[in-house]
Amino acid sequence: MSSSLEKSRARSPSASSTRLSDEKARIVRTENVDEDVEKRLTHEVYNAHVDVSGVDERKLLRKLDLALVPWLSFLYLLSFLDRTSIGNAKLYGLEQDLHISDTQYNIALTIFFFSYSVFEVPSNVFLKRLRPSVWLSLLMFLWGIMMTVQGLVHNYGGLLGMRWMLGLFEAGLFPGVNYYLSCWYKRSEFGIRAAVFFSAATVSGAFGGLLAVCAAISNMDGIGGKPAWAWIFILEGLLTVIAGAMSFWIIQDFPDTAKFLTEAERTVVIRRLQEDDQFSAAGEKLKWKYIWQSLLDWKTWLGMLLYMGSDGPLYAFSLFLPSIINELGYTATPANLLTVPVYVVACGMTCLVGWYADKKGQRGYLNMFNCCVGAAGYIILIASRNAGLSYFGVYLAACGIYPNIPNTIAWVSNNVEGSYKRSVTLAMVISFGNINGAVSSNVYRARDKPWYTLGHGIVLMYIGIGFICSVLFMVLLKRENAKRDRGERDEIIEGVNDNNTDLAKNGTFASVVDAKREKGDAWSGYRYTI
Repeated sequence: MSSSLEKSRARSPSASSTRLSDEKARIVRTENVDEDVEKRLTHEVYNAHVDVSGVDERKLLRKLDLALVPWLSFLYLLSFLDRTSIGNAKLYGLEQDLHISDTQYNIALTIFFFSYSVFEVPSNVFLKRLRPSVWLSLLMFLWGIMMTVQGLVHNYGGLLGMRWMLGLFEAGLFPGVNYYLSCWYKRSEFGIRAAVFFSAATVSGAFGGLLAVCAAISNMDGIGGKPAWAWIFILEGLLTVIAGAMSFWIIQDFPDTAKFLTEAERTVVIRRLQEDDQFSAAGEKLKWKYIWQSLLDWKTWLGMLLYMGSDGPLYAFSLFLPSIINELGYTATPANLLTVPVYVVACGMTCLVGWYADKKGQRGYLNMFNCCVGAAGYIILIASRNAGLSYFGVYLAACGIYPNIPNTIAWVSNNVEGSYKRSVTLAMVISFGNINGAVSSNVYRARDKPWYTLGHGIVLMYIGIGFICSVLFMVLLKRENAKRDRGERDEIIEGVNDNNTDLAKNGTFASVVDAKREKGDAWSGYRYTI
């Protein structure tokens, strides 16, 4: 038994529940276990009657990737494009035509983040309760309408109203899709998928610059009585409306009901998730205690601060990059075009970090490395008075900021078990990060031109917070894993170790299956990823 325990400690968290001996070593500190007890220790097999011998797991994984990731990435491209295109529109006369000041423009950016942040948590609960194909498609269709109408406004009040509504309907996509993908993939597979999905944000930055000058948008001034900036909103909005309508037939639902899979394939998907300590993969009924588990978990609150350190810089960077390059001496069209290679490089770095994190783990160390790269970029932007050097600093900033978004989300998601708990935790983490967009959208003031020292300094502070929280998150996870290795978190299993009253504080359960289901990631056999 002791040799089994040592082996289980050496194995990665994703393999912690794949063998009966591992469960015995962690839960049962005894030499003799009768046959009836052994049966109770095994985890339930989902769809035990289904023959899965004909399912090729590698082919199944490719099938999932093709069915889920490309379209969802395209939707997020449209989402990020829609919310940040106001930065491109500003270069084509938005402020002058609506007679708004620089302060009013910043308020229009800010109001988006309040509605965007408030609705993320309830949206994730609705997503779990409803079909993703219905909920996500509806949200996208409605925000496409808001985006289109944004191009029809004639005054400051109209702009504020449309930005508020745009945030309200866009809120559910990013946290919803990240949670949705976590319900399909093992913890060691989720990071690269989250990175590819999020890389659509970097691609949208490139598309934003291109759309502002291509397809004759920049030359459509006056057509239909609308200025060029209005056509940016209208054309992008109509594209989103069409994509939202199509999504009802393209977006798949959760694994246990997905129609594009056979019953055997659905069974394999759920079994492999359960072997990865995602015990709730087969389904979970909504209970308020799962919500409270999320609210009372230290990982939720520290994760919020951790994500804030990445998301605050992200919005500051994406909203003001065209203006920053513009102030380096380039006019509107070249400034938009010069944003394209920055986003392309950031996209490649995001996918590379996501792949490496899944392959090697160490998400915490990668977070700290990315923070250092981003900080170096902003230090250059603060100190430099040379346009070429500052443009190089922009590349470093992008390569440090963008990869940390999906890496942080994957890191938090990897360490939370329970479908509803994970949905609430991810929504809270992302929501708190997004509310900081309200701060970062106000740090680049017109009077700080051309070098924006204050804005860069505040973003640098955010990156510092991300670095410190990454260190703290990693230390606390390691400490908790060590306690579980020492047996300090073991539960009492009736008829097995119920003579050990010292463990009563960790709970008493009829079986290991019950302990897994009730405690989620607090179960003694669950190991956190570092």
